[in-house]
Amino acid sequence: MDMNGVLEGFAVALQPINILFVFVGVLLGMIVGVLPGLGPAPTIALMLPLTYVLPTEAAIVMLAGIYYGAYYGGTITSVLLKLPGEAASVVTVYDGHQMALKGRAGPALGISAIGSFIGGTVAIIGLLFLSPVIAKFAVKLGPPEYAMLAITGLIMVSVLGQAKPSKNLIIAGVGLLIATVGIDAISGVSRFTFGSTELLRGIDFVAVSMGLFGLGDVLYDLEHEVKTARVQGKIGRVMPTKQDMKDSSGAIARGSVLGFFLGLLPGGGGVVSSLASYAVEKKVAKNPEEFGHGAIAGVAGPETANNAGSTSSFLPLLSLGIPSNVVLALLYGALLIQGITPGPTLVTEHPAIFWGVLASMILGNLMLLILSLPMVGMFVNLVRVRIGILATVIVLITMIGVYSVSNSIFDMWVMLAFGVVGYIMRKTGYDPGPLALALILGPLLETSFRQSLLMSDGSPMIFLERPVSLIFVLALAALVIFQVLARRKSKVERKYYKATKAVRQGKGMPDPTGVIPAVGLENEDHTIDLGNGEQTASDPATEETDAEPGAVSNPDQHTTQGER
Repeated sequence: MDMNGVLEGFAVALQPINILFVFVGVLLGMIVGVLPGLGPAPTIALMLPLTYVLPTEAAIVMLAGIYYGAYYGGTITSVLLKLPGEAASVVTVYDGHQMALKGRAGPALGISAIGSFIGGTVAIIGLLFLSPVIAKFAVKLGPPEYAMLAITGLIMVSVLGQAKPSKNLIIAGVGLLIATVGIDAISGVSRFTFGSTELLRGIDFVAVSMGLFGLGDVLYDLEHEVKTARVQGKIGRVMPTKQDMKDSSGAIARGSVLGFFLGLLPGGGGVVSSLASYAVEKKVAKNPEEFGHGAIAGVAGPETANNAGSTSSFLPLLSLGIPSNVVLALLYGALLIQGITPGPTLVTEHPAIFWGVLASMILGNLMLLILSLPMVGMFVNLVRVRIGILATVIVLITMIGVYSVSNSIFDMWVMLAFGVVGYIMRKTGYDPGPLALALILGPLLETSFRQSLLMSDGSPMIFLERPVSLIFVLALAALVIFQVLARRKSKVERKYYKATKAVRQGKGMPDPTGVIPAVGLENEDHTIDLGNGEQTASDPATEETDAEPGAVSNPDQHTTQGER
């Protein structure tokens, strides 16, 4: 680890303006994690125009704060309302909400915050050690390696994404086609412009991302509205007891390590990490039958893993210039807007950005820990905001934002068109993430691939003759063979797809492990005891024979929410 670089990073992160924007980022991230119809990808897409007027360091640390802050916010509604704010928080519902029904919502939220802080800190330390090493190694890579790395990233994201791999590959292909619009960087020939001077500069990534994730999400959420419970009572004691910490220590340790390494994979991040952690904890538990009925390890492990995974996923972006998921693709775009190309030379050419972002994560995690414990009640009240109100604000921001980037009416039409495309994709079960990722990686892939062929006089054998490139080729071949042999998703993955679909539609959510009975999410009529020593007569924790385990609602106070 370069101590001089670390000290330089803290010098950047501790500047008053950067402290302010780290706070703004993590606070906004927590809010969008709670609010209906929003998430880190749409929010970062909406904030991209703002990066034009902010200092580079402030803009990037703010967007990064939104990313990992959203995972904290999603936990709150998972525990209290059985409504995951993010896909990575789906697993938290099984035991976190059951703890809330038993009057232990405070410890569930407390152990989530503590585990997330520890997992994120462990991942940051890992980044501090590994990022410079990988960056030095990556400097030696040439066009063939980068071409295969980009292909590997796209295919792995397609395989590990939330939609079916076949659909993700189709969307990635469309994204690569869109990336070719404009002037060819090597030959100077215009491609797919159809005589339009506006298309000569290509399809603007900011306009596309704001349409896909900002406007597309709004249109979809306006069509789907569900009723959710309004939580009553007080949270009670938030800090876990000594016994809670003892029961969770192993899960937190395992989740930190597991999440860090899974987050390094393209398409990994928080979702895969949390699912894997939950499965591991159930395997190693002395009493696995407690999982699904309020086991604190079932909350601590996944929450730790998803934060560690979301943090470690920054390593491929900062060291290799390869975004491993759609949110980091948006951060990649934000860096390009600032005139900075992420990759192996980032640590030497822009050390303030490289080390400043890593140091700001430590500061941001500490802020999130402080915010998440005493301000839970305020964040829960945000869930009552109607999607109709949010939609009006979001559409206004997107229209003004996309125009302000280049003062182009054409970009506004592009955003509107891709907003409709994003809406149709969600309606038909396609994930827009691979399209945005392909739009970012497309130029890198095309340029590297063509440079490789020029180096070898047109022979594709160059990808097999170079050791690192060959490793990526073999990895791709193994992945394709595995998919051909498997053909169908495993039972865990199939149930996960059903779970995330059910979350957005407000329907029952099956357990990915196949052990816990399905729980309902819609039109629930019970009030949670949040640890204030009182229970209503209809508390499902005391009426197991009359109510389905995990049912929550309040018959007198229902609010209509935008669907997650």
